[in-house]
Amino acid sequence: MTDDALLALARALDAQDPLARHLSAFAEAPGVDAYLDGNSLGRPLAATPERIAAFVREDWGTRLIRSWDEQWIELPMRLGDRIAEVALGASAGQTVVADSTSVLLYKLIRGAMAHDPGRTEIVIEAGNFPTDRFIADGVAAEVGAVVRRLDPDPVRGVTVEELGDVLSDRTALVVLSQVDYRSGALADMRAITAAVHDAGALVLWDLCHSVGVVPIELDASGVDLAVGCTYKYLNGGPGSPAFAYVRSGLQPSFRQPIHGWWSAADIFAMGPEYAPASGIRQLLSGTPPVLSMLAMQGMLDLIAESGIEAVRAKSVSLTDFAVRAYDELLVPLGVRLLSPRDAARRGGHVTIGHPDFRDVTQRLWADGVIPDFRFPDGIRLGLSPLSTSHEETLRGVLAVRDALAG
Repeated sequence: MTDDALLALARALDAQDPLARHLSAFAEAPGVDAYLDGNSLGRPLAATPERIAAFVREDWGTRLIRSWDEQWIELPMRLGDRIAEVALGASAGQTVVADSTSVLLYKLIRGAMAHDPGRTEIVIEAGNFPTDRFIADGVAAEVGAVVRRLDPDPVRGVTVEELGDVLSDRTALVVLSQVDYRSGALADMRAITAAVHDAGALVLWDLCHSVGVVPIELDASGVDLAVGCTYKYLNGGPGSPAFAYVRSGLQPSFRQPIHGWWSAADIFAMGPEYAPASGIRQLLSGTPPVLSMLAMQGMLDLIAESGIEAVRAKSVSLTDFAVRAYDELLVPLGVRLLSPRDAARRGGHVTIGHPDFRDVTQRLWADGVIPDFRFPDGIRLGLSPLSTSHEETLRGVLAVRDALAG
């Protein structure tokens, strides 16, 4: 197809898009021609500055410390329930917003390893996000456990069959990402969780690259533990806190290792010994970052209004169009597709590869086209459905072509 034909197709898809009305809900970014990094940091909503200003004027500025009793003490659990309802397929009382993804991963992995001391192995993908691997290794060193690594094809992702080769009666915990941060490969959560349970182990899913863009069914899949960040497709802003999920049936016997005053049964007793709270509040440790919980609330409202299935449909349309534009514009230049071609096996981003992409990314950023580069030679096109159009996607792919050709 010619450039003009691709542009006509992009505009036709945008005209048919039932979620296109939400594009104007996001703040403008002067000088940015195409923002294709929503899988790393979502755009702010246009209403976010006023939401934060109102918080400073009223909740903090006027109510002062009274806001803790009036609303902030329960905010980590209330916001967790909201994320669970809108994006996780989980009932209330199982999700909490608290620390960074790294801290919550530590709490969950360490707690899982204490759950059945007779099991001494952690299974994790060799190419999983570095934080997941580093923390698994650190916990294993603390408790004398062994880390076993899966090494699947990153474009295909982890399969039940490959997992079966490493599961045993020594497996305590399996740690996997639902969407591979490199390729966007989408794992079969339900089938993999069932296989882990058949081996008598627990499973922890990292949802950082799936929450808010892929329908998730934690309860229906029988997931034990999950963690995810809120600054990608939930648009919570840089450093916004992560969330943790602990299945309700597991909570009575689960114990996390960082015993802070906010997870105590009575926060204000100031007693001599620690007694954990019941329920999901036990995942807290220190004072919650209330200000950092503000921005994501507007995005959760947008996702709820749209419906996660409609968000997924738009995501599939965007990534399918990106693959089509890749076929037409980038294949002749020797660019490789590093994501699954089948949308049913792909999350919300498309990764392409070329030896010159490190330098190309720098040129694109200077020209206001913003994907992200992943070592050794990949560019990820992160297409956040509610803030990205097909035409913007095409502008990005065209810019990649022109930078390579030039």
